[in-house]
Amino acid sequence: MDIRRRFGTNLRRCRLAAGLSQEEVAERMGVDRAHVSSMERGQQNVTLSTLGFVAQALKIDPAALLAPTSETAAEPNAARKVAPRRRLS
Repeated sequence: MDIRRRFGTNLRRCRLAAGLSQEEVAERMGVDRAHVSSMERGQQNVTLSTLGFVAQALKIDPAALLAPTSETAAEPNAARKVAPRRRLS
């Protein structure tokens, strides 16, 4: 998984766990809500300073934003279960 997506996934997970909206996090950081949304989608290449501001806004350790998620912790070559396709009659 791309580090930006990992950061975004963790940001969203931690934000929701804290019971905060994107707007509330943005207000705490002094940025626009769209910036928080973009970070959560993995579209921002955030700086270490921004990482620190996000962690401070969420009141968490910055390392939590880079920790492997269940998706990234999986074996890279692990087979994925796929639902069988239904045949249309």
